[in-house]
Amino acid sequence: MPDDLQPEVLRVELTELGDAFRAYQRRPEPDLAVLAELHDRKSRAFARWADVTGDTSLQEEADRAAAAARTTREMDANRHGVPVGEDGPVIERLLTRGQGVHLRNVLEHVRVDSPLPEAEARLAVLMITLRAARAGTGNVTGQDLGGWLQGDAERVLQALADVGWLLLPEDVTADDALMSRPEEPTQVTVPTLIPTQPRPFFFGKVTRARLSGWAQKVVGDRKLRKKKAGAATRLLAVYTAAHSRPDGCLGGAGEDGDGLALDTVASFCGLRPEDVAEHAGLLVAAGWLAEEVDTAGERLRGRLAERVLPLSGLL
Repeated sequence: MPDDLQPEVLRVELTELGDAFRAYQRRPEPDLAVLAELHDRKSRAFARWADVTGDTSLQEEADRAAAAARTTREMDANRHGVPVGEDGPVIERLLTRGQGVHLRNVLEHVRVDSPLPEAEARLAVLMITLRAARAGTGNVTGQDLGGWLQGDAERVLQALADVGWLLLPEDVTADDALMSRPEEPTQVTVPTLIPTQPRPFFFGKVTRARLSGWAQKVVGDRKLRKKKAGAATRLLAVYTAAHSRPDGCLGGAGEDGDGLALDTVASFCGLRPEDVAEHAGLLVAAGWLAEEVDTAGERLRGRLAERVLPLSGLL
């Protein structure tokens, strides 16, 4: 790769991609979902490189990478029993398995370290954390805040600023942030995520954007909005999707994979364990969870509805 390759974003992507392939080769166990995503990235990067240079051999390499991604994804789908080809449609996943791991790390960080216990604050902490995960700063608009928190947005934002978890720009109030538009967003700072501090997680900008987009899609789900789902219910939607297998069943495979620990789910959502069943019922009504949800034995058992399968965290 030429050192002076332009545009700069392409050179950075090719460099990061080489590092990502080398890191994958050092993994103790193969992960075909992660490998397929790397091949996809390579295909996109080499196709753009070919456009920049006019080199047909680079386009051929892009085509080979695209074919490798398809083959690898089919192998992974067959391995996990995901229907493909004549047996059913391929499910287009929003996250790779590796990104699902990063997502669950973020959710656990929010569960343990949210500065305020209420569901509305936890939802704001989650969404802003995903915006600020790499640089410690992130942009938010009034539309973002209102979509996440409805009428509670100003109160929650001010509460997070009051406890020092969030810093607003100088001379900008919580009310000002609610008035900010997409062309002039408010840049907020999360001190615990600034790179000079010990950081709770590490991932690249592509993964950060993918995780943030995933969370936005969950929280803004049309049927959840139609049912006027509150913060706790939407947090439960986030947690169930992130902690589901490719077939949509909650919890990992194996003896310990029978559902999710009710107290952990409740802690993330800002609920009491005995209240989780009520919110799970709201998710069933919204077509987020299939109907066989139960909370017996201190576990939340169930399965994502078919329409939600693309959002599975791929445990």
